Amino acid sequence: MELANKTIIITGASSGIGAAAASLFASEGADVVLGARRAPELQTVVASIKSAGGRATFLPGDVRDTGYAARLVEHAVKTFGKLDGAFDNAGIVGDMTPVPEMSVENWTDVLAVNLTSAFLGAKAQIPALRKQGGGSIVFTSSFVGFSNGGMPGMAAYAASKAGLIGLAQSLGAEHAAEGIRVNALLPGGTITPAAGAGNPDALNFIAGLHPMKRMATPKEIAQAAVFLLSDRASFMTGSPMTVDGGMSVRLT
Repeated sequence: MELANKTIIITGASSGIGAAAASLFASEGADVVLGARRAPELQTVVASIKSAGGRATFLPGDVRDTGYAARLVEHAVKTFGKLDGAFDNAGIVGDMTPVPEMSVENWTDVLAVNLTSAFLGAKAQIPALRKQGGGSIVFTSSFVGFSNGGMPGMAAYAASKAGLIGLAQSLGAEHAAEGIRVNALLPGGTITPAAGAGNPDALNFIAGLHPMKRMATPKEIAQAAVFLLSDRASFMTGSPMTVDGGMSVRLT
């Protein structure tokens, strides 16, 4: 099992990629600590993991809260004794509107949820990883952080996701000698509520943008996160890893 004996925090874990990652990480031997705003959904994911023989706990909260990341780390250490990694995955798309018409509130909220939360997460997680002699952090960026393909209305989302790549590179350089690896995962379109799951027209349009002519399942993205958090990626840090169905090829 790729994540045996590792304790891993997952944010945005109540649905989509985060929920799929929680179940997959647990099946790969990890003790998982789930974070998101929606407590009932987190409880459902945890119950499913436990029914399959895994070990999981949750702590609801808002990643925009400057103290929430630290409370998640404290909860992980109190429950499982340590922290070995984190999948800082929480994110929103926000309003898709041109910048002149975009509200400052939308801009601020998208950057707070997508980018500042990862900064807050890493700030709390790195000291705990240092105590373990190392570990791994993965940020969920996006192919849109690499190139948005000229899609309008994506300024806030694209800026936040590009910022995650820069943050991963900076943290990777700063903490490499301590055995702490920080990488960014860049998914393509994924079938999640945020991507319009339940709207066939929207899903067909997004799928058609990809050279593979389909979208990813949440589990496919979670499988890539397993690799980055595992010892198999021991020589990777500061890397933006694309799992995007060929979008980066089309946009290059």
